[in-house]
Amino acid sequence: MANLMQNISEIEELIKLISKLPGLGPKSAKRIILKLINSRDELMKPMANSLVEVYRNVSRCKSCGALKSISVGCNNCDTKNKQFNKICVVESIADQWSIENSNIYQGYFHILGGTLSSSTNQRKEDLLISSLVDRAKKDSIEEVIIATSVTVEGQTTAHYIKDSLRDTNVKVSRLAQGLPVGGEIESLDDGTLFSAFKNRRWVKNNSD
Repeated sequence: MANLMQNISEIEELIKLISKLPGLGPKSAKRIILKLINSRDELMKPMANSLVEVYRNVSRCKSCGALKSISVGCNNCDTKNKQFNKICVVESIADQWSIENSNIYQGYFHILGGTLSSSTNQRKEDLLISSLVDRAKKDSIEEVIIATSVTVEGQTTAHYIKDSLRDTNVKVSRLAQGLPVGGEIESLDDGTLFSAFKNRRWVKNNSD
């Protein structure tokens, strides 16, 4: 069955695409495809329609990096219905979702879209650091919380963000060092996140 299925070009292409998703390989991709084929009307068709709608209508905000809908706009940048004085800087949307789900932080987010890394040729121009500085200068922001991962890349990015915010009036803090070395935000449990936010340390204050 599997070999016959792989001889169909459309199936082969779908296996390749699904295998690129996090945590999935060819075997998992085949199981997913079989499930979709056996549930054409219940799963495959609505999923295909939803993917098309997301592709057409959802994108990353050019200012803060969060996901936004064409029809609604960016909820994260919304200053009309909510007024916060903090911005939490994270590497990815997955990090944002993890912190939101833990209910330990109330404020705006700023999603960089990566870290400064020589191995991936990620440049500072590719990250949304310039727009972070612009946001920090307005919207009554008093504190920027750097919540990058405890990796070499995350630490390097954090130092660059701190230097970039030097000429602003905001305080800059960093999550507490209780985070495990090499740990990524999205993989941390709520207790560790709570402690990291509660015990965050200042790396720049208004007098610097």
